[in-house]
Amino acid sequence: MTSAFLDAKQDKARDGRRKRVRQPSGLRSAALIQTLAALLWIPQAGLLSIAIGRIADGGGLEAAIWPAIVIGFLGIAKSCLEAAGGCLAFRAARAELTLRRARAVAALASRSPVDSTRHTSGEAASIVGEQAELIVPYLARFQPARFKASAVPMVILACVFPISWIAALVLLFAMPLIPVFMALIGWRAQAASEKQLAATGGLNGFLLDRLRGLATIRALDAVDATATRLRADAEDLKTRTMAVLRIAFLSSAVLELFAALGVAMVAVYVGFSLLGEIRFGAWTNGLNLTSGLFVLLLAPAFFEPLRELSAVWHDRASGEAAMKALDALSEDAMPLPQGEAVQAPLAADVRFDAATFRYPGSDTSAIEDFDLHIRAGEHVALLGPSGSGKSTLLALAAGLAPCESGRVEIGGQPAGQASRIRIAWIGQKPHIFAGSITRNVTLGRPQVSAQQAAAALDAARLGRLASVYRNRPLGDGGAGLSGGEALRLAIARAAVAPETLIVLADEPTAHLDSATADDITESLLELAKGKTLLVATHDPRLAARMGRTIHLDPEPAREAAE
Repeated sequence: MTSAFLDAKQDKARDGRRKRVRQPSGLRSAALIQTLAALLWIPQAGLLSIAIGRIADGGGLEAAIWPAIVIGFLGIAKSCLEAAGGCLAFRAARAELTLRRARAVAALASRSPVDSTRHTSGEAASIVGEQAELIVPYLARFQPARFKASAVPMVILACVFPISWIAALVLLFAMPLIPVFMALIGWRAQAASEKQLAATGGLNGFLLDRLRGLATIRALDAVDATATRLRADAEDLKTRTMAVLRIAFLSSAVLELFAALGVAMVAVYVGFSLLGEIRFGAWTNGLNLTSGLFVLLLAPAFFEPLRELSAVWHDRASGEAAMKALDALSEDAMPLPQGEAVQAPLAADVRFDAATFRYPGSDTSAIEDFDLHIRAGEHVALLGPSGSGKSTLLALAAGLAPCESGRVEIGGQPAGQASRIRIAWIGQKPHIFAGSITRNVTLGRPQVSAQQAAAALDAARLGRLASVYRNRPLGDGGAGLSGGEALRLAIARAAVAPETLIVLADEPTAHLDSATADDITESLLELAKGKTLLVATHDPRLAARMGRTIHLDPEPAREAAE
């Protein structure tokens, strides 16, 4: 079973790599359109050189009027094609970004909350919301520019070679130097961009974490230390950003240097050929004004796609780093177990059958060959010290993590999506959302009315608190609520769902005084009447109120029923 699980993960990773190398068809079409627009300069240059040659040979305005009209129409067509190609590339890039964002968000939503390798919320929000935007200029500008840089110079070279082989050789020898040096610089630019994006995500995560704990920071008089750390991280981010910009300017300077040298060498050759000082390098006895001007007009256009590629070269480094970070969010290190839809009501018994579980990156199993059967309506306590696997067993029962081997069943069905709708989870630190106390109980469930929420609050002994917060919302994270009140709110959330058959409670009395712990215990037992209750605790007083106690050792958890 372990091998099958690893094979499935490898298949998903291979599928992800195939998706990453795939290029949207819209970008290919945009690149073709923009390349065609760039190639229109060749007939324009030819007509322009012919018109000037006719004028130089004594022709009047009528000799150049038709070439000028055709040049104007070609210019309009070129502008329209460039605008259409740019618009198509931008739309394709936005569509690809939307697809990758949706895949990353879906992977984050399907990732187990007990996965220790998951990204922090601040870092994930920074990658999805801010850093992912760097993918758009990379796809919309760099990809078409790269295709144009590989096609247009070759076509121009084919047009120059029949006129002057030496001018073609000058262009041919100058061209490889540009991508070679740009590639050398690009490797350094990509590494610098990845470090800069990592620093940005780390700074965002640090700032979000400190904002959430601002009250604690003030209580511990750690505001100055936090500000000093934030200032140091901001300075480090500034340094990394400037390093990326230095590399970007260096790549542009390298291109301009070699492009200027190439054009200058062609211009010198054409000029001395027209003066009669050079009579070799052409297939005839030298260049005339028309052919020389045509070659000279095509020389800057030969380097123009490479110049454009250099201008967006830093977009490649930033875009690939952003794609790498976004794709990392899409990798399912520990996905949530999925179950088939169940039509019939589930029974409320829980069965662990040789369940084994290991956290990603760990060499030892947190749960190993664990067997336990909890009958419907039974109240069971998992008693043991920290690290004995109590919370892991609850996560397996809730379907929040997959077994490495063995199985966990709820009512005869694998623990997973099919059973979660009948399970209520009460953690020791329930999250309180910004909003009214009623909305914190209903959690957006349309089938729960305000009257049902009020009844659940009364059952959890929060009626007085509800009346106090009737006209003002709760703060994000439950600012102003005590630990006992937050736990009672979690109990109210469970009580408002009548379909609940199983209640899972993780350390519900931890960090509470004895009087508050006794009240929470009574509320929990009242909620669990007629339901199956599984409690993870190291509190012997709470365990004594349960019908059965399972003692867990710090070693990988095995069955040790009392």
